[in-house]
Amino acid sequence: MKLAFFGNGRMGRAAAARAVDEGHEVGVVLTSQDASRAPAETAALLRGHGAAIDFSTGPAVLAHVAACMQAGVPLVEGTTGWQAGEAEARRLVEESGGAMVYGENFSIGVNLFYRLVDRAAELFGGLPDYDAFIEEAHHAKKRDAPSGTALRLRAMLARRVGRDVPVVSTRAGHIPGVHRVGFDSAADQVTLVHSARSREGLAAGALAATRWIGGRRGVYAFPDVLDEILQAAKRGKP
Repeated sequence: MKLAFFGNGRMGRAAAARAVDEGHEVGVVLTSQDASRAPAETAALLRGHGAAIDFSTGPAVLAHVAACMQAGVPLVEGTTGWQAGEAEARRLVEESGGAMVYGENFSIGVNLFYRLVDRAAELFGGLPDYDAFIEEAHHAKKRDAPSGTALRLRAMLARRVGRDVPVVSTRAGHIPGVHRVGFDSAADQVTLVHSARSREGLAAGALAATRWIGGRRGVYAFPDVLDEILQAAKRGKP
């Protein structure tokens, strides 16, 4: 499949390298230098691609969605920091009859971690002696804090425990990504931790989503369709 990419940062390069390893063709790669293009101009560059993968910046996402929908190219959206524009993104996709799958983290491990945390929060939610907390750490160049993954974890926990949950963020060095969820009491502490060793996990998940989304219509959250994506990967076909 010929794939287009938005963003040429660490994550974008990792996804493109993974695409080549899986036998895909890397087509157009659009960077911040292309941000001034109108969506129609970008759409002209995208036509002929099987899908596009976006790991760019939050403010650019709506223009990328518009361009992909005009070009008839399914979009895998891995950028964070654009959720305020989600309603508009949905409108663009639905009115065009296009397709988009989005996620703040495409790592299979992280998405299974969500399920573990949700179950733990359900168990601890009725115990007033335990307080939930979240700690996350990433490399110094990551712009958003808390991370999109931490924000999703916070929403999950708040729904289960009935109150807001504090998040502590660290930006230092070259940390790929660590998320720690804890339940603390005077007697003990229970913690769940996900530690990324590289960006390979996110790249693999994004490519799996790219294979899955072909021929579909609508807007999908990656965690909600994870089971279908994993089943398709096992079958070796979308």
